[in-house]
Amino acid sequence: QVQLVESGGGLVQPGGSLRLSCAASGTISSISAMGWSRQVPGKQREFVATIFGAGSTNYADSVKGRFTISRDNAKNTVYLQMNSLKPEDTAVYYCFIVSGGSRYWGQGTQVTVSS
Repeated sequence: QVQLVESGGGLVQPGGSLRLSCAASGTISSISAMGWSRQVPGKQREFVATIFGAGSTNYADSVKGRFTISRDNAKNTVYLQMNSLKPEDTAVYYCFIVSGGSRYWGQGTQVTVSS
């Protein structure tokens, strides 16, 4: 069984920064990708960023240049540094990993950008 535990969400003013963390534990084979998605109530979950085993990354156009994804392979942990936050970034952020052909999700952490 795989568990993902997220942390780092909260309330921040527009233009501010937050850093999300997600630690994976349990029976994990090789992790091919780690990433983040987000969801606003009433809307579909949307992709934010992914980092692959070799270190390559993909970002949604809406966060390019503002968000940075990174990972610590030794700790099975993925991070999302979010800068220049906007009110439209408000959402529940979910981390995921892809391991052994399956995708696993965290429980989500709320990010609210508001003055």
